Amino acid sequence: MGLGAMGGLGGSAVRYAASLTRRLYSKATPALSPAVRMGRAASSRAGVWYASHASFSGCSKEVSSAGFCEAGFRLGAAGALAGAFIGMLISVEMAVILGLVGAFVGGGMPKRGVRAACRERSLCARRYLSEMLEVVALGLRSGLTFDRSFGLYGSHFDNAFARSCAKAHRSWSIGLVTREEALRELAASYECRQLTHVIDGIVRSLRFGSPLTETLEDAASQSRAEFRTALEERVAKAPIKMMLPTGTLILPAMLLLVMGPILLELAGGFS
Repeated sequence: MGLGAMGGLGGSAVRYAASLTRRLYSKATPALSPAVRMGRAASSRAGVWYASHASFSGCSKEVSSAGFCEAGFRLGAAGALAGAFIGMLISVEMAVILGLVGAFVGGGMPKRGVRAACRERSLCARRYLSEMLEVVALGLRSGLTFDRSFGLYGSHFDNAFARSCAKAHRSWSIGLVTREEALRELAASYECRQLTHVIDGIVRSLRFGSPLTETLEDAASQSRAEFRTALEERVAKAPIKMMLPTGTLILPAMLLLVMGPILLELAGGFS
């Protein structure tokens, strides 16, 4: 998944972090975050968290730890100012409360964007893993080598996971890395246990020359079943997740609509 495909406020925050990364690298903009100014962005709490999730989100090359920390600091400051300005229209106490809320929401936007990207990439890998395995197994049954079969999937399918596979295939085809290293890097770039398990099996089979076709077909069937189970779980959890917005937004409005006339009549009777 590229940065342009990230949606929502979190995706906008990640793209802002990528823009700050380029500007900080070229020194076109000064750093405002204390961690970035002291050169400790990578060792800061936010920098360490981002380093552990950057590869899974697919934005490690576009967003550095310094850009991530700088984006969080600037968005947190902007949120605090916006919240304080709105709260000043009501009271000083409300300005303090909304300022703190704005700082928390704004500062956490890059982290939420990275988390959303990790989830989307993981879901993409689980969704198309069985497809990739079936294509490679079909190529092997047709007499093609593993390299050729794997390359066919990356070149004939258009999705984020297929593009990652094509990139891995090119990297070992031109000799930048070995095939085993490219496959393991592919697995390490996704937060997907199934993909890691499948890649480990492929590497072992290729190393020792054991039959691979039936193994891939069995893995494809298992991957498809696990993905279907995961989707069913997400659908089952949807009504539970809807209870919070229903209770906080719809229910008070319904109570006000039903009880409003009665309260107005009671207020008129006491006056």
